[in-house]
Amino acid sequence: MPGPYAAPGPYTSPPAGPYGPYGTPGPYGMPRQSTSGLAVASMVSGIVCCLPPLGLVLGLVALPQIRKKQQKGKGMAVAGIVLSSLATLLVILGLVTGGIGEFWSGFKKGLDDAAAAQSPFSLDKGDCFRIKGKLETYTTDVDTVPCTSPHEGEVTGNFKLSGFKEWPGEDAIDKLAEVRCDRMNTGYALDTWAVPEEALVYYYIPSRQSWRAGDRSVTCAFATEEAPFTASLRSDASTLDAHQLHFLRTMNPIDDVIAEEPDEDADADLAANKAWAAKMHTAVTSASAGLRGHTWSGASAQPVEKLAGRLDAAAKTWQRLARAEDSDAFWADYEDAFDALSTDNESESRSSLGLTGTLEDSSGEDV
Repeated sequence: MPGPYAAPGPYTSPPAGPYGPYGTPGPYGMPRQSTSGLAVASMVSGIVCCLPPLGLVLGLVALPQIRKKQQKGKGMAVAGIVLSSLATLLVILGLVTGGIGEFWSGFKKGLDDAAAAQSPFSLDKGDCFRIKGKLETYTTDVDTVPCTSPHEGEVTGNFKLSGFKEWPGEDAIDKLAEVRCDRMNTGYALDTWAVPEEALVYYYIPSRQSWRAGDRSVTCAFATEEAPFTASLRSDASTLDAHQLHFLRTMNPIDDVIAEEPDEDADADLAANKAWAAKMHTAVTSASAGLRGHTWSGASAQPVEKLAGRLDAAAKTWQRLARAEDSDAFWADYEDAFDALSTDNESESRSSLGLTGTLEDSSGEDV
């Protein structure tokens, strides 16, 4: 009869042989011999080596049965006996020398490593992971680790791509991921002073192949190409108290506007720089009002009140820049405006609230 996994071939229905119940004729007109199942089991046990003595026992039992029943499989039984004997000797030697313990430790480590490996798209917000290879290369798996151990990446969130009926191309996904992931990273790490300068906005996007399989997930993260992170970068509502949250949400908009400074300076584009200075004035004024509108407790009350006063003075300087009649007048107050926002003014308040009190530049020096 044809086997279950193949279409009938030209030799599946041979003519009836002269030996009836013994099956179709063999190559020499003799009934086909059956193969000893014990011999097969003996050889398999000898090869696998999980239970070395088992293959030896099965082979010794199989040999007399093969002779008695005129079965095939003597060679397999002998091979099983030899392999199992060797494996048994190796086990005994390992027990005597301690090699079995080392083997088991290595085996267990392999299982642990396999368990830690995950698809980048199965990572959740807050997961820290080691990156295999370089950042810019595709990867199919990463190793999750505790955030207190060295790691190159930390997930800040995930989102699903929508609005595309077909594969939009990597460039289109990149543009969307860059904006969305930057926003996620900002919300994940509100204490910006605690984020190393070398931290990058990083994300995993679907490939063309995974898109065909229904993958629409983008995973956002912080990542580094330099020294690994050794602590979590997370500072949001899940890790901060109400006072810390209010302070950061009040002060961070100033940094956001600073980052919008025009590429061309006041000599080249005075109007754009004045408009930016006006936004800075609004951000600084709002921050001062936000600090004063909150009830601070304990040791933070006095430093925060002092900071609010310095912000009021800074706001006046930024207002002068916004009203500058020419570029010379703009430059006259430019440095004073930034000096009024010195990190020294903010550092004391941050420290009193239990936030990062020192901002480091790329050289590792305090600024």
